[in-house]
Amino acid sequence: MDSHQEQLLQQYLQLLQRWNKVYNLTAVRDPVQMLPVHIGDSLSVAQYIRGANCLDVGSGAGLPGIPLAITQPERQFTLLDTNGKKTRFMQQAVLELGLKNVNVIQTRVESWQPAAPFDAVISRAFASLYDFVTFTGKHLAEGGILYAMKGRYPDSELAELPVGWKVVAQHTLHVPGLDAQRHLLELQRD
Repeated sequence: MDSHQEQLLQQYLQLLQRWNKVYNLTAVRDPVQMLPVHIGDSLSVAQYIRGANCLDVGSGAGLPGIPLAITQPERQFTLLDTNGKKTRFMQQAVLELGLKNVNVIQTRVESWQPAAPFDAVISRAFASLYDFVTFTGKHLAEGGILYAMKGRYPDSELAELPVGWKVVAQHTLHVPGLDAQRHLLELQRD
């Protein structure tokens, strides 16, 4: 990460803090906590994401999409959320940070019809694995990967994975300053 990217991440955090006071975008309000909980957690998956374009489903305040877009300018990110105040915040952040590789969409993932499928679809706290696969699998390109960010290892959710899907990789994530279990599951069509 270069100094310009670090500066953009700081700017994003400041914007998030400012908007959070009025719009309640995230439960974490302490700026010291925001760094590991939001930025560190989002960036902990960066090394695993592959493909030219990535859909962030249930992006909320732009997490993990905006931190990933800042540190991976070569990849195109689409941030999707149903909440108007959150998508307005994301659009403002994209504008203020000058992110040319981010597109913000306000809609429900189930009813959305993108122009083209995605190489990667990621979710940080969107839903159960069953719902994640069911609602977003149709937006995945041939050979694409679903990336599910989870806290504790989701054994019970894995037992309910829809037929035709499999876990192709699993990663235990270590987020500096965060004392919590974090996992990333990579899922593909069987």
